[in-house]
Amino acid sequence: MKKDVQHTEKFLKGLTTLTGLPYKKVQQYVKGNNPFNILEHPHIMEPNEKQLEKIGLLNEFIASYNILKIYESNEKITLNSSTVAGQYFLALLRGMKDKERFMVAFLDSGNNIIETKTMSEGSIGQTAVYPREILKYALACDCNAIILAHNHPGGSKNFSPEDRALTQRIVDIFHPLEIKVLDHIIVSGASYSSMAEKGELSNQSRSAANYEVIELSVNSIKEKRNRARHTLSR
Repeated sequence: MKKDVQHTEKFLKGLTTLTGLPYKKVQQYVKGNNPFNILEHPHIMEPNEKQLEKIGLLNEFIASYNILKIYESNEKITLNSSTVAGQYFLALLRGMKDKERFMVAFLDSGNNIIETKTMSEGSIGQTAVYPREILKYALACDCNAIILAHNHPGGSKNFSPEDRALTQRIVDIFHPLEIKVLDHIIVSGASYSSMAEKGELSNQSRSAANYEVIELSVNSIKEKRNRARHTLSR
C-alpha cells in the first residue's frame, strides 16, 4: 500500500510539473478517482488552453514510448497479422477517451510501415473521414496496402454499420488501384477488435469510388436520421 502511495505521489508531481495543473487540485481529485482519468479525460480538471495542449503532448509522448518499447529491437515496424496490428494501434489509441481519432497505417510490399497518420479527430461521439486525403497520402508514399484504425471512446468493441460502410467505401476506392485494405482495427479501452480477424472485411469493390466525406458517428439517433434521409432520397 505504501508503495502505491509513493508511486502515486511521484506520478502526480511529474504530471503537474509537465502540464502546469495545480498540484492541490490534482491531489484532491485522485482521493476518490483514478489518476489516469486526468490524462484520458483532461477536461475534468478544467485546464486552460496551454495546460490542455501540454496534456495532449504528454499523451502523444506516452503513446510513442509504448510503440518504441514494443519494437525497440527492430528497425522497421511490420504489421504482418491482425494481432500485431491490434497491439500497435492499441498502444496509440488506448488513452484517447475524450475524442474519436481515425488513423491509417500506410504499408510497403512487406507490410512494413512507411508512415502512420492521424487522418481526423472529432468529438467523443463522432469524427469526419476524408477519403481524398487518405488517397492523397497513399499515392504520395507509393504504398501497397493500408490498415485503418479508430477508437470508440464509449467503450464498445463492436463494429457499427457505419464502421462497415466506411471500410467498404475505402475498399471501393483502393481495390481498383491494387492497394489492399488489410484490416480495420477498433480500439476500446484496453482491448481491440479486428475486422479481418472476424472475417468481416471485404477485399473486393462493390460500388464505384465515392470520395465524399464520411461522418463516422456512434450516435444511434443520428444513424436513424441518416437512414431515413437515404430512404427518402431513393
